[in-house]
Amino acid sequence: MATRRIQRTEESRRLLVTAAAELFAEKGYRQTSFIDIADKAGISRGSIPWHFGNKLGLLEAVIDDQIQVVLTLSASPAEERSSDPLDQVMGFIRLPVTRLFITLLAEAVEGDSPIREHYARLHAALREAVQARISEEALPAGTVPEAFAVVLVGALIGVHAQWRVAPEAVDLDAVHATLRVLLPEGLK
Repeated sequence: MATRRIQRTEESRRLLVTAAAELFAEKGYRQTSFIDIADKAGISRGSIPWHFGNKLGLLEAVIDDQIQVVLTLSASPAEERSSDPLDQVMGFIRLPVTRLFITLLAEAVEGDSPIREHYARLHAALREAVQARISEEALPAGTVPEAFAVVLVGALIGVHAQWRVAPEAVDLDAVHATLRVLLPEGLK
């Protein structure tokens, strides 16, 4: 009996995180209400504070979930991932929920933003994932791996933002091919 209750609790939590991620991506954090999330998840809105405390707690769960997706991409064994890590990155950008990153960025840059710190954690995870795949020997002389990770993450965020704003003007396949040429061979 307790096992079934635990399963229902975990499923409710998962449904709420998934619904919130989709709605935060579509409408933004501030414009999304408990009612919106509960309706999309098909769960009582009282479940949100019960599971997460408040909306910011739910956002933390959404960001933690996305960080795990990023870390899974970088930590999966080489035989389970594409030999070209850019395939994974470009595939990740195309996922509908990754619109979340662009929507939240607009809110996170505001000085009083309640999500600023959480978004900074997300960026740190992205940089760590890139650094995990960099062979320092493959970088041009004088290039610092940490700085390379900042530049690459920034470029990918910029590409992602441009594509989300004007998908007809950004050919992700051409960007992928260009990045493959520009990036060092040591990107593992």
